[in-house]
Amino acid sequence: MMLMAAAFTMAQVLSYPFPDEIVGDRGGHAFAYVLDTRGVRSIWYAQAPDFAPRELFTSASDDGQEITNVSISRDDKYVVYVRGGDHDANWPEPLQPDPDSNPIQPRMQVWSVATGGGAPKTLGDGDTPAISPDGTRVAFTSGGAVMIAPVDGNSAAKRLFFDRGQDSDLHWSPDGSALAFVSSRGDHAFIGIYRDDSTPIEYLAPTTSQDMMPRWSPDGSRVAFIRTPGTGGAPVNPLNWNPQPWQIWVGNVRTGGARRIWASTDTKRGSLSEFAILDWMKGNRLAFVSEQDNWPHIYAISANGGPARLLTRGAYQIEDTSITPDRSAILYSANTGSTPGDDDRRHLFRVDVATGRIAELTSGTGSETGPVALENGAYVFNRATAQQPPLVTLVANGARHVLDANLLPNYFPLAQLVTPKEVSWHAPDGWLIHGTLFLPRSPGRHPAVVFVHGGPPRQMLLTWHYMDYYSNGYAVNQYLVDHGFVVLSVNYRLGIGYGHDFNYPAHWGPTGASEYQDVLSGARWLQRDPHVIASRVGIWGGSYGGYLTALALARNSDVFKAGVDFHGLHDWSLELAKWIGRQTPRYQQYDERAIMRTAWLSSPDASIAKWRSPVLLIQGDDDRNVTFAQMEDLVARLRHTHVQFEQMVIPNEIHGFLRYVSWLRADSATARFLEENL
Repeated sequence: MMLMAAAFTMAQVLSYPFPDEIVGDRGGHAFAYVLDTRGVRSIWYAQAPDFAPRELFTSASDDGQEITNVSISRDDKYVVYVRGGDHDANWPEPLQPDPDSNPIQPRMQVWSVATGGGAPKTLGDGDTPAISPDGTRVAFTSGGAVMIAPVDGNSAAKRLFFDRGQDSDLHWSPDGSALAFVSSRGDHAFIGIYRDDSTPIEYLAPTTSQDMMPRWSPDGSRVAFIRTPGTGGAPVNPLNWNPQPWQIWVGNVRTGGARRIWASTDTKRGSLSEFAILDWMKGNRLAFVSEQDNWPHIYAISANGGPARLLTRGAYQIEDTSITPDRSAILYSANTGSTPGDDDRRHLFRVDVATGRIAELTSGTGSETGPVALENGAYVFNRATAQQPPLVTLVANGARHVLDANLLPNYFPLAQLVTPKEVSWHAPDGWLIHGTLFLPRSPGRHPAVVFVHGGPPRQMLLTWHYMDYYSNGYAVNQYLVDHGFVVLSVNYRLGIGYGHDFNYPAHWGPTGASEYQDVLSGARWLQRDPHVIASRVGIWGGSYGGYLTALALARNSDVFKAGVDFHGLHDWSLELAKWIGRQTPRYQQYDERAIMRTAWLSSPDASIAKWRSPVLLIQGDDDRNVTFAQMEDLVARLRHTHVQFEQMVIPNEIHGFLRYVSWLRADSATARFLEENL
């Protein structure tokens, strides 16, 4: 069949400004956020009473230099941020990404900009800044050391103190007289308290454990923190979902002692959640997140100990959270609501910690994420629909205001985008799998594409996504639909949104690739759709989605006739050899040969003899998540077996491309390749 003429270009559908990092000041009087507009990054600031955003800083070009870790001083006079990437634990800090191929090496630096006007000033090389309560100093980390600089940048940063560990997670006491931090020693970690040069650093109840997330009580007399076991003990299979129990401790900063006030169960559901929070609330309470009932939910407990009380209840997950300025309530996003399909959206709620009363703040067919609680019951968040990309939205005095709608270009194809629908099917082992189905407006039967997200703890939505990587994926899927494809986005097991057990299945990835049956059964379900030409089904995805794309092409070229693999993993054993090697001798009692064989058989490379379908491989050669050797290895194998392939290597780009032009080039090649081969 003839594909319909394109109604919009890839450049048009990628032209939206993407908001990120909405943060508020402690009193709820102001907020700031970052916008990425076709690779040009800027910082916007809004202050009570009108909360009208204004631009404080913008980069000169699409240079690939991220803006992260934004914070606002308590007096609202300064916004502090990091420019030049975020800290990557797998790479030394001096080796910052250089996707622009700048001959002058980029540096990760802490900056400040006055909200009253003036040029930004650099405070020093480093990351994770923490502004002192009086707004005059900024502590930050550099190479694992803690530095200090005046917020106005009028003098050079200097080292604040010496500590033998790699320091992180800095938090000033409410009066600014002390700084709590995590001192990581590799196989264990302490919570440290620095006061001044004449007072020894205090470590709260040091043990062999890994302590993290220090949080000061409002009166500055105590620090709550999370404790997990250190290394050692009986060997465990490194590829199993082994329980990771954890505890909440409260330390007395005057005595240095601490006591446990809560402990999780030693079960998989009781393990520390990836949505973990720990915050002091009004009434001497602490709020935290646990998945002990199969869902990430908010609990509250007295800081003196006792039973924990469940504040959110039901078959849904909470995700983003924000504490109200008076510490009486928590705003949160969750995939629940009164509209059909809300398990594949996000809405906002407020829970009163004292009473447990929950108020629904948003509803409908949009998604609302990243809430920030402001004064007088106001709040700001990102809102998206199936057609509208995320826009910064304010609710104040009962009225809703979209703050950056005027920045959406008039050529953005808002009216041409389709609304996907929620679908589901059963995998061969009986698991219920969800997906989102995009149908072209034109009648008749069409070629089809399966999309597999990365992560894998992610969930694609019925709306534009709240993460930039997956917002890009959603844009490409809309483009493919506009070009006459049917698109099925598969929310396979290992993803979030459907409970802890779905998130942590047996025989995952290198232990059997059980999630692949969700992808294959989704493709076969798609082949039966009356809108689809069953013989023309392709697949594309990135990262873990790239792994599943390659696995699909290697195992089932009879179903998947072409694919695009963004920075996928192709041989689990290559990665596990390095990972297990770093963990010895803890795992030496396990049969490493058997583990490696299972990992190999779960890899695309193991089925290369069956691979027949053409593939486009795309990767940046500075990838810090999936080693570039994975692409090199697959290219050599495909060449040897005479499989048709194309490759796109982007010098100096990382895993999640930092430049708009990189995404535009890769996404355009993706659409072209699928059109030519399907």
